[in-house]
Amino acid sequence: MRHSLPTIPQFYVTAPQPCPYLPGRMERKLFTALQGDQAEAMNDTLSKQGFRRSQNVLYRPSCAECCACLSARIRVEDFEPSKSQRRVQRRNAHLRRHVTSAWATEDQFDLFRRYLDSRHADGGMADMDVFEFAAMVEETPVRTRVLEYLDPAGGGRGSLQAVCLTDVLDDGLSLVYSFFEPALAGNSLGSYMILDQIALARRLGLPYVYLGYWVPGSPKMDYKARFSALEVYHQDKWQTLQAPENYSGTTHPLSVKPIAEQVANLEMPDSLSAPVAPGRMLRGI
Repeated sequence: MRHSLPTIPQFYVTAPQPCPYLPGRMERKLFTALQGDQAEAMNDTLSKQGFRRSQNVLYRPSCAECCACLSARIRVEDFEPSKSQRRVQRRNAHLRRHVTSAWATEDQFDLFRRYLDSRHADGGMADMDVFEFAAMVEETPVRTRVLEYLDPAGGGRGSLQAVCLTDVLDDGLSLVYSFFEPALAGNSLGSYMILDQIALARRLGLPYVYLGYWVPGSPKMDYKARFSALEVYHQDKWQTLQAPENYSGTTHPLSVKPIAEQVANLEMPDSLSAPVAPGRMLRGI
């Protein structure tokens, strides 16, 4: 007997926990499961409304008194690299891009561990083991690719220098997570992967490259504001990023809409029913 998954998405809210970007603040996320035959349509539609994917979950920050986190994307057609970004392209021009399905390897995990131990030893992913890493890469119900960047001089298929986990949306490429060889930090491999995926999106005729969240006031996120033709999802619409200092990360108890109103205002794919009514929404723990 065939059993169908429910088509009406249910939305939940995480319990508050310390913010990884701005000290002294608490973060909270609005999220829904990504499952069933409509997973790709959900990913496409909610990504346009500031959501991000993590394995089988779509989430968006929904903090009680802060709206600093802004989903960011680059308009591919209008992007022009800066002088420093052109230097990054030349510095890494020897790397070869290898695209695979969403399948984790030992080489990827070894590089991932070196990256975390060097740059994010106190972060939320610091204790991830090989099985959790495999789940991060492989548990995806949508079109996901792993982009490996190899140095041919390493012999054989080349030495692995950087990896990017990327979703293919109907209007762009969405960078889910990336990491690189920490010993080569001076090569700006993180920026290089973004530049390379802009070029790939242009070749595929996709209008956007989604970068995740830009957080004004967070040094970890400053690099995203250096890309031209950058848009942020602010006040329920995409708008071109103006001077970064004009975006405030200050807290205010009225800066965030109530959860029920957020859910009620979400647009869903045409093939799905309306979002869950606010009265039925549950709060996750």
